[in-house]
Amino acid sequence: MSLLRVVGGIALLLAAVAVGGQEAVPLQALRERADANDRTAMRALAEAFYLGRGGVAQDFPEAARWYRKLAADGDAAAQTTLGLMYARGLGLPRSLAEARRWWSLAAAQNDPGAQHNLGMVYLEGQGVAQDLPQALHWFQRAANHGHVASQRLVGLMHYEGRGTSADVLTGLTWLTIAAQNGEDGAQQALDAIGMKASEEQRQQARVRAQAWIKAHPPR
Repeated sequence: MSLLRVVGGIALLLAAVAVGGQEAVPLQALRERADANDRTAMRALAEAFYLGRGGVAQDFPEAARWYRKLAADGDAAAQTTLGLMYARGLGLPRSLAEARRWWSLAAAQNDPGAQHNLGMVYLEGQGVAQDLPQALHWFQRAANHGHVASQRLVGLMHYEGRGTSADVLTGLTWLTIAAQNGEDGAQQALDAIGMKASEEQRQQARVRAQAWIKAHPPR
């Protein structure tokens, strides 16, 4: 079963005014601020058009226009979303090469979503040759920044010896970290493989996971 699941989660943080008991996006005011290079207004416009909320019709080309302005100015979150739009062909010609380019820029700024997406690209060989060590490299970087899906994949790859030597203890540790961070797939994996490990290994994994979580509180 394929593990590829490029996920783009975009928070809706829009300035709004009440209209008829509903929240409506003040487009004109936001456009004026965005045209004056107000990055907060640019992001609000991009997200409004991407999501089609607040009385704004969903418009992917318009969303891409504002995300591109932010991305070109070095905004890592916008670079990640723009890459996602290229990967899915949302308002832009579908291009995995462009997706990788923008994700690479965001990943260099330690955006965990972009790092995870690059990991998925190399895991599945999407537009590039499959490269499991490279996939693990990006998953590990995302995992270190708290990306729970990457934490699960790091655990599975270590446990199965994909892209690295098989290491049951390291695999169980990362699966435990992901599970304790609420990743359902990690808990399912632990339930499926946990009994194949010794009680000592399971206990060591729990201790290591707790130490990692304590040293890396949520941001």
